[in-house]
Amino acid sequence: MRCGLLGQTLAHSHSPLLHSLLGDYAYALFEKAPDQVEDFLKNGSWDGLNVTIPYKKTAYALCDSLSPIARETGNVNTLLRRRDGSIFGDNTDAFGFRYLLEKAGVPVAGKRALVLGAGGAGGTACAVLRQMGAAVTVLSRTEKPDDFYGKNNGILYSTYRHISQYKDAQIIVNATPVGMYPHNGEAAVDLEIFPHLCLVADLIYNPARTALLLQAEDLGIPCSGGLSMLAAQAAASAALFLGEAMDISKISQVEGVLRRQTENLILIGMPGSGKTTLARLLGAATGRPVWDSDEEIVRRTGLSIQDVFDRWGEKKFRALETEVLADLGRHWGGILATGGGCVTRPENRCLLRQNGKVIWLQRDICKLEAPGRPLLRESGLSELYRQRCALYEHFSDEAILNNGTPEDALRRLKECMV
Repeated sequence: MRCGLLGQTLAHSHSPLLHSLLGDYAYALFEKAPDQVEDFLKNGSWDGLNVTIPYKKTAYALCDSLSPIARETGNVNTLLRRRDGSIFGDNTDAFGFRYLLEKAGVPVAGKRALVLGAGGAGGTACAVLRQMGAAVTVLSRTEKPDDFYGKNNGILYSTYRHISQYKDAQIIVNATPVGMYPHNGEAAVDLEIFPHLCLVADLIYNPARTALLLQAEDLGIPCSGGLSMLAAQAAASAALFLGEAMDISKISQVEGVLRRQTENLILIGMPGSGKTTLARLLGAATGRPVWDSDEEIVRRTGLSIQDVFDRWGEKKFRALETEVLADLGRHWGGILATGGGCVTRPENRCLLRQNGKVIWLQRDICKLEAPGRPLLRESGLSELYRQRCALYEHFSDEAILNNGTPEDALRRLKECMV
């Protein structure tokens, strides 16, 4: 069986990995320009397809038959070529989004939901929320389009300039690409203006934690990213490709595998705590790529860290460090050793956490080895630790004591990756 993903830019797709876990069939990436899509769908060599932006509505128009949910939402993300050559279209994103909401564990019925975005993903989110009993309003940058999904089913429509009218929203769903790789760090709205939120969902899965989700976490609002939706819609698509009943238990399994394989492990801690050494050991043991922010600064500037401090001062160094962390934090599936002072800039926290689990390597002061560290000429280790201890705790997801052998710490780090 010849299956795959149709889209315009697919270099960072997780779909091949997902489908390798879901069924024994070939799965390829089909990057097509807009003027190639119709011919590929009609005459291309494929049996089953997933479709991603910007071709969901194009594919919908070329289907010979549709599932009820695809017909309702006006877009498809899954295609099946029948034996007679006709094309059947389904919207398994709807199942995926419902799975995301149910997994989040927040009752939807009776809630006021604000969906950001009026495209295909927004229409799917609206349909599911309406089916689950929410009162739905769509917020978009532009005036209501003629093909707006909700024009005949009671879903309201507004624009961002009227956002203040919807401060009573209880659920926010981001169905726009704002914040998606490579535009990490952007958010469509500021959650601070919504005091009644009980759930924030972002359909984006790259990065795993968008700026919107990271703000929700900081505000203590339950939130969920698009990875669970991605896994669930893939499972529904695989069942359609194979002509089998879907095994719901597989969804959490493949989501777990995907999360473990794509999550970065970020090492923070005092100078001399073993970040660089353990990152290299862990990379060698797991086959994952290893990045070191200090080494990247040296590569970009052609100067040693000491020389950067001497020539430009700490303020310039910290700005360079943030630029490097912004670039490295966009990657996934690797191990990152950071400089000891990266925690002194609050904005670095989101850069590290967007795709990673942050591990604080703790080591007794008397065991730290920090020759040639610029700031230690002005401030001793004990004083530096006093200044940074609370910051390390704030940045980190877990802490590991590294007072023993490198092998002991390596074993604990591997446990963090399970």
